[in-house]
Amino acid sequence: MATGRLGVGETLEALNAAVGPGSPVWFKETNARHLRVRDFLAPRSALQARFRDGQVPERVFSAVTCLQGPGVAPVLRCAPTPAGLSLQLQRPAVFERVLGALASYATPAKPASPGPRLVLHCPALRCNPSALRLSQLRAVLVADHLTRTLRAHGVCVRSVPSVRDPHMATFLQKLRVDWPTASKSTSTETLRTCVLAELNSVSEEETLPPGVLGRLCLKELVQRRPVAGYDPGIDNCLVTEDMLSVLSELQEAVHHWPEGGYPGLDGDPDSGVEGCMVVHVVSCEEAFQQQKLDLLWQKLDDQAPHKQKHLVCGPVKVAGVPGTQMTAPEYYELRYAQVCKASALKHGGDLAQDPAWTKNFDVLSVATIKFEMLSTAPQNQLLLADSTISTKGTKSGTFVMYNCARLATLFEGYKQGMERGLYPAFPLVSSLDFSLLHDEGEWLLLFNSVLPFLDLLSQSVSLASTPGLHITVRTEMVCKFLVQLSMDFSSYYNRVHILGEPRPHLFGQMFARLQLLRAVREVFHTGLALLGLPPLSHI
Repeated sequence: MATGRLGVGETLEALNAAVGPGSPVWFKETNARHLRVRDFLAPRSALQARFRDGQVPERVFSAVTCLQGPGVAPVLRCAPTPAGLSLQLQRPAVFERVLGALASYATPAKPASPGPRLVLHCPALRCNPSALRLSQLRAVLVADHLTRTLRAHGVCVRSVPSVRDPHMATFLQKLRVDWPTASKSTSTETLRTCVLAELNSVSEEETLPPGVLGRLCLKELVQRRPVAGYDPGIDNCLVTEDMLSVLSELQEAVHHWPEGGYPGLDGDPDSGVEGCMVVHVVSCEEAFQQQKLDLLWQKLDDQAPHKQKHLVCGPVKVAGVPGTQMTAPEYYELRYAQVCKASALKHGGDLAQDPAWTKNFDVLSVATIKFEMLSTAPQNQLLLADSTISTKGTKSGTFVMYNCARLATLFEGYKQGMERGLYPAFPLVSSLDFSLLHDEGEWLLLFNSVLPFLDLLSQSVSLASTPGLHITVRTEMVCKFLVQLSMDFSSYYNRVHILGEPRPHLFGQMFARLQLLRAVREVFHTGLALLGLPPLSHI
C-alpha cells in the first residue's frame, strides 16, 4: 500500500501541472450534490481559455488519469462533461490511506527545529475586567486563539502582557483563555533615561500634565518610516510611566526568551532580537494609541524589532444595545443565563442547581461566546444578537459542542456493547474494508473535513510578510470549519444507524464507519483545543 500523507494542495498542483503551463484551472468540489459525481473540476470556461475550442488534448487526459506523486490522491477516472473536465478519485483507496494514519490528518506535525519567533501583544489585558469592552474582549479571544494555533505549528510565541490584576486572571480562567501571569513589573529606568535625553534636546521648560514625563515628537519618525499605514495625524506623544512600563515589558519579551521553553533558543542572548516579529492585537479603539507606542519604542530603543505588525479587530455591537453599555463580564453573564435557560427548556428542571451540569454550562457559555466572537473575520465589524440562545441553531458553539458530545455518546455505546458481548473488540485498522463506505455522507466527512483539515489550519494563521503596518489573519476559519463539520456529521448521524444489529455480517461496515468517525472525533478535538474548549461527553 502507498504511504505518505495525501493532500488537497498537492493533488491540485499535480492536476494543474498535467494541464501544462498557465493559470490554474482545477478546483476541489465541496458541494454535496456535486460530490456525488466528481471530486475535482476544470470548468469549461477555463479550458476554453487554455485550449482552442476547449478541446482538451489526449495527452492531458492521459497525464491526469495516471497522476502520481508525493501527496497526490489516486485517480479513478477523468471525463469531459457539460460543466468541464470532471475527475473522481479512487475513494476506497483514499479512505484507506487517510483512515489508516489518523494522526497525520488530525494533528499538526511537530517541527524538527524551532520555528519563527513571535511576540504577541494584547494591550487590552492591562485593564480591569469590569471595564473591558466587547471590542477588547474580541481582541483577547483572537490573540488567545492565534497563540494556540501558531504554537501548534511550531512557532515560538511569547504572550504579552503578563496579567497582574487577579480579577483579570480569574476572568480569563472563566473564559478558558491561557495567558501568563506575573506579580511584579519590569524596570523602566533605562527607558526613562532615554526619554529624559530626548526631552533635553526637544523642550526646555514645558509645563506638562501630572504624571507625564514629557512630550516627544513622533511626526518626523512617521515620515521617515518606509512602512505605510501609520496614521498621518500622529504628531506629539505625551510620555507617561505606564507607557514606559509597556515598552519595558515588550523589550524583555523580545530580548529574553524563557529557558527551557523553546529548545534551540536557550543560551543564545540574541535569539530573541533578529528574526523576531511583534504582532500587536488591538481593538479599533486602541489602534491609534498602539501606533504611538510602536513609534515611541523605535525612537527610544535602537534595538527595537523592525518587524512590528498591527492586527486591528473591528468594532463589536450588540443589536439594540449601545456597545458602551455592555461590558465583557456582563456579556458573559448574559450568555451563561441564556445557556442555562435553553438547557432547562430542552431537558426540564432547574439544571443550574445540579453540580453534574455546572461544568457543562461553563463550557457551553464560553463556546457560545467564542464562536460568536471568532466566526467573523477579526478585521470586520461584528454584530451580536441579544436574542435568547437556542439549542437547535446550527451555527452556534452550542451546536458544535452538542455534536461533539453525540460522538462521545456513540463511542461509549460501542464500548458498553462490547463489554456486554454484543460487539467484538475493534479489529486492526489494516484489516478493515473501506469499500463498504459508500454513503455520500461518509465521503463528504472525509473529503471536506478530515482530508483538508491541516491545510485549513495552516491558512488560518498564515503570517506571510506583507507590505504595510497592518496584517490580516483568518482566525474565523476554525469556527466556520467546525460548524460545517457539525452540520455534515449531524445529517449523517441522523440518517445512518452506525451501531447496527449485533450480526457478524454487519460488523465490517460498522467498524469502517466507526474508524471514519474516530477521525471526525480527532478533528473535532483538535479544533476545539485551538479554541481552548474541552470536548464534552454529554449535553
